[in-house]
Amino acid sequence: MASLSTMQRGLPANSPTDGAEDALSKVPQVTLAFWVVKILATTLGETGGDALSMTLKLGYAESTVIFLAFFACALFAQVKSRHYHPVFYWAVVVATTTVGTTSSDYFDRTLGLGYVKSSIILLALVVGVLALWRHSTGAIRVDRITARKDEIFYWVTILVSNTLGTALGDFVATTTGLGFERGALVFAGLIALVALARYATGIPSSVLFWAAYVLTRPLGATLGDTLTKSPAEGGLGIGRIGSSIAIAAAMVLVIATTSLRNRMATARAQPAARPAHP
Repeated sequence: MASLSTMQRGLPANSPTDGAEDALSKVPQVTLAFWVVKILATTLGETGGDALSMTLKLGYAESTVIFLAFFACALFAQVKSRHYHPVFYWAVVVATTTVGTTSSDYFDRTLGLGYVKSSIILLALVVGVLALWRHSTGAIRVDRITARKDEIFYWVTILVSNTLGTALGDFVATTTGLGFERGALVFAGLIALVALARYATGIPSSVLFWAAYVLTRPLGATLGDTLTKSPAEGGLGIGRIGSSIAIAAAMVLVIATTSLRNRMATARAQPAARPAHP
């Protein structure tokens, strides 16, 4: 299916310009594999953030500083790259989830804001960033980022939305009394509704994308807590460090498999794209 931006420019699908922009895009195409890796990344952010702040007992503030440094290094590599690089891209996503985990815990617990107040503040920030993005560039882009300004807004939105997602996950699982497993089911159901709205409503795809992006964070947070919290707290009692290693391995496997399939598809398409010789 031709992309919305391509149709708006009046270009045919798979035109040279369309292919050139895809090659220069700094982000992956939004597919089922994208969302699988995103959920794994957010779960890893929860278990990894808790492993550093709780298991290793570094504290929320110190852990946030460490993850901010990791985020800065990963973001630098991502920004310097000239096209989508799966290692750089997903390293930044994981970094934003770990920063989001420790930052949310710092706001909620150390500063004493609580889950409700911090969620409201962070939701306002997400909406504000998206509104500023739309005002500044004229569009909110999700799967074709080529301009530096779009890239900056993209990553700021992800960082704030992942922090919001952590607070929402903790609110639903603890404050409402649903627990981690039922909390995960709530967010999975909300994501299913967003997916249904993609086909059953006229809501802009960019709005639905960011709604799903926010919701996958608390889904990952509740899944991570389900894995690592003790049975007395409603979890499975699996260690944070072991869970983090297993989730990271699953991420690498899915990313590597997807990248290999994309390269094979590109290689098959290249001969067909060459003009026939007389």
